[in-house]
Amino acid sequence: MQLSRIIINENADHQYIFLREVDGSRSFAIVIGVFEATSIDRRVKGNRSPRPLTHDLIANIVEKLGGEIAEVHITELKDATYFAKIKIERDGASVEIDSRPSDAIALAVTVNAPIYVAEEVLEELDS
Repeated sequence: MQLSRIIINENADHQYIFLREVDGSRSFAIVIGVFEATSIDRRVKGNRSPRPLTHDLIANIVEKLGGEIAEVHITELKDATYFAKIKIERDGASVEIDSRPSDAIALAVTVNAPIYVAEEVLEELDS
């Protein structure tokens, strides 16, 4: 999947990011908070903060500890809530960390990692 669109309305509680299949036609929106939306938007536009923000900090910690944010997965849709995992690789081993999709996507955009969505999630959205 790829991030295809970000809608930010600072006067609203809910912001939207849209993911679209790279080699397909399916897409969907995820509702996120304004902080996460502006963080993702800043990264997409290449705007750097003079000091590391939260997602920069996490990426820096992983890197300094010898790891790499390899990919992120939107794994589940349950009761209108998306769930995600961040896959970190280090020394040939990998670990998955539970995450909100907005944070996982912000990290993926920060380090240029791929974003995957479970087929079950896409099928549930189609129904």
